[in-house]
Amino acid sequence: MPDENPAEDQKKAFAQRLKEVRLDAGLTGVELADRCGWKNYKVSKIEHGAQRPSEGDIRKWAAACGIEGQVIELIAANREITAMWTDYVRELKPGMKAIQLRSLKRYQDCELIRVYESLFIPGFLQTLAVAKAQFTIHAKLHGLPLDDVDQAAENRMVRKKFLGTGKPMFVFLLEASVLYDNIGGPEVMSEQFDHLIEMSILPYVSIGIIPLGRIRTLYPGEGFYLFDEKLVHQEFWSGVFRTSRPDNIAYFVRAFEALRAQAVFGEAARAEIEKARRRLRAT
Repeated sequence: MPDENPAEDQKKAFAQRLKEVRLDAGLTGVELADRCGWKNYKVSKIEHGAQRPSEGDIRKWAAACGIEGQVIELIAANREITAMWTDYVRELKPGMKAIQLRSLKRYQDCELIRVYESLFIPGFLQTLAVAKAQFTIHAKLHGLPLDDVDQAAENRMVRKKFLGTGKPMFVFLLEASVLYDNIGGPEVMSEQFDHLIEMSILPYVSIGIIPLGRIRTLYPGEGFYLFDEKLVHQEFWSGVFRTSRPDNIAYFVRAFEALRAQAVFGEAARAEIEKARRRLRAT
């Protein structure tokens, strides 16, 4: 996962949009600043993404450019960008134990959850032992209390009550490389492989594996969760990206379908799991 903030692209796009509004109105930056009662450099800083506009700034910008009818939509778009990114200091503030339970209502209200992972077994599919091993790594990385690991892992297991019920339905896509990461040791991973096979035959649960060496029609990327077509959740080294913007969601839906086309399912997916098990035994 690259250490980047994907919301920065959205901030730059919004700044460019404001610039285009000014150009469409036939105004120079100096003229716009004069109409808004600002210093001349403020328009340039906003258009280059060096300064975030306040809601008051957006209202003045829209009025000066004669697009008052778009001001509500512009403010909504700006708020969405602000809410897209949460760095891990804020994200983890409630603690690992609480975080595992806070999205249960969202899961319950979904019809379909689509998950793509390129780095590790998704939490929904983890055994308790793998969850504990992963939370131990996570706690050490972020300086969190190791005393919370066991309860955080137990709380993660609560999610599993949704699997196989049909409310919601699940589609998981995993890069085969996630099967080759030794999290917790050979015995823990062997149990995890057994569990993946058990999960793959549940009703309303589909598990696809993208085999190693497959000719790619879409390259691997950061993992993400799609909740219906209402929300995308994506984690990076430094924080969490969330968006409910229709254009962003449409992008992730296209990516998911392209990745699904490269995956194998059913017996072929279970064969990939057994291949990873054999590799682990041989090391």
